[in-house]
Amino acid sequence: MLHRKLYRFQCEQRPVWVFLRDQQRWIEQALVVELEGDLVTLRYDAEEDDEHQSWEECVRLDSIGAVSTRLACVSRSADAEDLAVTGDCPESEQLPSS
Repeated sequence: MLHRKLYRFQCEQRPVWVFLRDQQRWIEQALVVELEGDLVTLRYDAEEDDEHQSWEECVRLDSIGAVSTRLACVSRSADAEDLAVTGDCPESEQLPSS
């Protein structure tokens, strides 16, 4: 099941957060570049000491403890009036009220 989820994230080019059990650390906002057998290749960026670094790392499926992704994001600077709400949805796409 994990393999299928990672494959879907790879196809969608969706950034993922991956927890590596064996190293007890998170890889944040990584892209799944390749899935081959039980190896997953992740590409991510990191900043250390004012240096921008790009990494590509191969990890085994069994060392992955958790995978999460962002469902949505909202700008904090956006005014409440600018946010789309369910009332803005076309009537044909609204759920019937019970």
